[in-house]
Amino acid sequence: MMLLMVAYLVVVNVAGYGAMVLDKGKARCGDRRIPESKLLGLALIGGSVGTILAQQLMRHKTRKEPFRTILIAIVALQIALLLALATARPERFAGWLSWR
Repeated sequence: MMLLMVAYLVVVNVAGYGAMVLDKGKARCGDRRIPESKLLGLALIGGSVGTILAQQLMRHKTRKEPFRTILIAIVALQIALLLALATARPERFAGWLSWR
């Protein structure tokens, strides 16, 4: 189960990073862009780390509102969800973190 979760997070974060890099390239060339809803959707389903990493490294959409605010809200929601899971049933959550 843990390996599947890690694999999922790696894939979705690579996809989030790649989508941001691709969108930046399209912006530079004047091509049709990737909709912000798709970029934010990747962040929402777990790709927030990759999306933020690309945002900072590529300097892409760092001042774009409401994109920036929504991305921060998604990260806050994900952190709150993880904290809620960890505190509600710590014995179940701790099992996910074991590397057995």
